[in-house]
Amino acid sequence: MSNKIRVAIIGYGNVGKYAVQAVQTAPDMELAGVVQVPFSQVKPPELDDVPYVSSIDELEAIQAALLCIPSRSVPDCAPDILNRGINTVDCYDIHNGIADLRRELQTTAEKNHAVAVVAAGWDPGTDSMIRCMFELMAPRGVSYTNFGPGMSMGHSVAVKALPGVEDALSMTMPAGAGIHRRIVYVQLKPGVNFEDIEQAIKKDPYFINDETHVEQVADVKQLLNMGHGVLIERKGVSGQTHNQLLQYSMNVNNPALTSQIMVSAARASIKQAPGAYTIIQIPLIDFVYGEPDQIINKLV
Repeated sequence: MSNKIRVAIIGYGNVGKYAVQAVQTAPDMELAGVVQVPFSQVKPPELDDVPYVSSIDELEAIQAALLCIPSRSVPDCAPDILNRGINTVDCYDIHNGIADLRRELQTTAEKNHAVAVVAAGWDPGTDSMIRCMFELMAPRGVSYTNFGPGMSMGHSVAVKALPGVEDALSMTMPAGAGIHRRIVYVQLKPGVNFEDIEQAIKKDPYFINDETHVEQVADVKQLLNMGHGVLIERKGVSGQTHNQLLQYSMNVNNPALTSQIMVSAARASIKQAPGAYTIIQIPLIDFVYGEPDQIINKLV
């Protein structure tokens, strides 16, 4: 058997499609197959040489599964896979539910000698690492995370799940100081009342804390752009020295970056003791391919 980490991808939406590329590019990984949920008999042509199945039980010797599924499906899906002794990596993005989810998966992971890496996207995820690093550099102060402008996958998926919605796109527009506006474009099925959908969106936990504007459009695909970005700023105090200004920014393809971080987290999962972790709990070096001394010589 190959020494490479055998990885399964659960779900083949925006993140799943890029995850295939990221796994195939990783020198220490082998793509065992794609599990499509719900299953479609029509196999995507780009997966011609990749096993395409309806259940992870149809694949062999899986060590890690990337859960490229909606966040609200993760709490049900992850325990089922952990019970098989397979590591899980998800990009769960409901910020106020992450700590509870990690605790819920901890017992299941330990019991089955497996590892769950929770919220391993870019926010939450690698942006969490940046916020953590900024706080250790300036322990007292205030940090602001400003998203966008760009497409929010989690918010878009939440709207698509509403009955009567044919397609949706949620755009995040930064207002500064960590305050955001959400602009949601919806394509409705025939006969659906727009005002009902608008109210359902504004009451959804994904949107309830932000100023949200909803617009009806004929074709969401004409608006679609996978770009997104973030600006994280901290003004704080190092020791007794004030006015320490820290800043981090990026502009990215949203699903491509998310999937790459998940693949790196799968690598890190193999090196951890059984249990459930967020990525700020895992040594940074464990995410990087290569021998530790080589990584240290290159990056320190």
